[in-house]
This record gives sequence, structure tokens and C-alpha cells, in this order.
Amino acid sequence: MKPLSTLRRSLLALGLAAAALAPAAVFAQAQHDGSRSKPLRVVLIPADGGTEDGTRKDFQPIFSAISQATGLVFDLKVGQSYSAVVEAMCSGAADIAWYGPASYLQARARGCAELLALAVRNGESVYYSGIFARTEANVSKLSELKGKKIALGDVNSTSSFNIPVAMMLQAGLNPARDPAVVNMAGSHSNVLKALAEGLVDAGGASFDSFEKAVNAKAIDPTKVRVIAKSSPIPYPPLAMHPQLSAPIKAKLRDAFNNVHKLPGISKEQIRGYGGGKVDGYTAKVSEQDMANAGKMFDLVTHQVRADIMKKASGQ
Repeated sequence: MKPLSTLRRSLLALGLAAAALAPAAVFAQAQHDGSRSKPLRVVLIPADGGTEDGTRKDFQPIFSAISQATGLVFDLKVGQSYSAVVEAMCSGAADIAWYGPASYLQARARGCAELLALAVRNGESVYYSGIFARTEANVSKLSELKGKKIALGDVNSTSSFNIPVAMMLQAGLNPARDPAVVNMAGSHSNVLKALAEGLVDAGGASFDSFEKAVNAKAIDPTKVRVIAKSSPIPYPPLAMHPQLSAPIKAKLRDAFNNVHKLPGISKEQIRGYGGGKVDGYTAKVSEQDMANAGKMFDLVTHQVRADIMKKASGQ
């Protein structure tokens, strides 16, 4: 038998630890049924800084249209961090969550997440991470980040931390040693803000978040260049708690498959990651495809994360 990858070993350990420590009552806790008295609790990762006016507004029209079509009632909230969203789902405090792929795999390994839907844009359900640099920083490739100031997002973020770190490692750069400064900015928008204000020379973020920042005039694209672009990554998934009833799961999947046809929502209001316009959603999703995406994170071990956090704290 082949040894498990670093990511799989880590996720398995997380799942076993959770199973050993959490009371059985947590796992037996009944999920909400979507009624007015027990609305389906939706928790979203804070992709745009965790503000109610950002991420929540991107998804409210979709859930409102699904509510109108199905009679299901939803209560949307934005988590304070990526890990907080995982914990909400795994403690039974949430019924539906929107994750990054890395966060989803953590929750899946702990037995508290099941794929619901992915956004579709131009016939695909993928997005890209990148490392962007200020043009005046004279950085055109990853190796030139040595001695520079860089910003990264939440440690559990797929495209503002894990993929940028993996790309640096693949290029032979040690992100905990080679940059002069590592700024753990906490979110994509904060990474891009630090870049726009000249606080750092380069930063990791998704192309969707970069596009949104450009459209909002929060960053000047003429003053920033792309120095690395990732391979395609599955879009951040919507997931359900496995303990939701089969009829509710079926109703949710059907609604997301047809959200672009539902009354009460316009094409302009169908949004995805980073607030970008998407064509719709598909519930025809593969757990195997998401698991395969986990291979992209294998280089980013617990030790790598710890070393970067230590660097960022100035130790």
C-alpha cells in the first residue's frame, strides 16, 4: 500500500482527533429543516474580509430565489475566519457552508461536509490563484521575491495562502526564510489593499478577488503585474451537512442546478467567488475531483505553515 500524502495524513489525523474528542451528542444533533422556526443556517467563508456588505450580499440573491422557489428558509452569516466556518459545520451549528477547497477537505475529513454545488462560468467550475507584484518592485518572477515584502491571506485559504505558498516552494523559494517580511493579511482583499498601498512588494490572491478589486477601483491594474498563475482549481464549493434529510438535500441540489432559471433573480445577481458574475451553479459535482485538488497542497505541510506564521510574527 502506498503511503498517504502529507495532506491526507493530516486530514485523517484531524478527523480521528475530532471523532475521539467530540461528544456523540454533537454528531447526533438534528440539523435544521428549513422551516421559518428552524431555517437552514448558511455560513460563508470571509473571502472579502468577512463583512456583511461583501460576501453576504454576493450570495443573498441566490438564496432568496431558492427560498422563493422551494419554500426553504435560510439564515445567512459570514464566518470570522476560514477555520470558524469549518468548526460551525462540524459542531452542528451550520447546515450549509461555503468553503475554499482546502477548508472543504478539512471538513469532509471530519465527516461534516458533503458537496452541494459549484459555480459555473463559461462552462467551467474552476478559478485561479496568483501572485501579484507591484511594477515598481522590479519583480517579474518568483525567484526575485527573495528579500522582498510579501502578503498572504488566511492560513486556511486555498488561493491566498496554500496555492501561493506551494508555487513558491515549487520555484525553489522558501517562503518562511527568503522574503524579508511576510504579512499575514487575513483575507484576499487585505492582501490586495496592502499591495495597492505599497505596504508590500507582492501578494497572493485569487484572480476573481483581483478582478473584483480592480472593478471597485481598489487597486490600479497598471501598477501591478502577475508573476505566477496557478493551474485550474475547483471553484470554492457549497457544501451540506451530511445529516440533512435526503428530501432537503435533493431539493437543494435541484434548486442550485436550476438557479439561473428561477423567478426572482436576474443573471446579474448570480454571483460566485469574489463576487464575480457566473452563469449558474451545478450540483453535478465529484468528491474525487475535489480530493484530487488536495494534491496541490501536499507541499504545504504543518511545518511549512508553522514556519511562515513564525516569520510573520517576527520571531
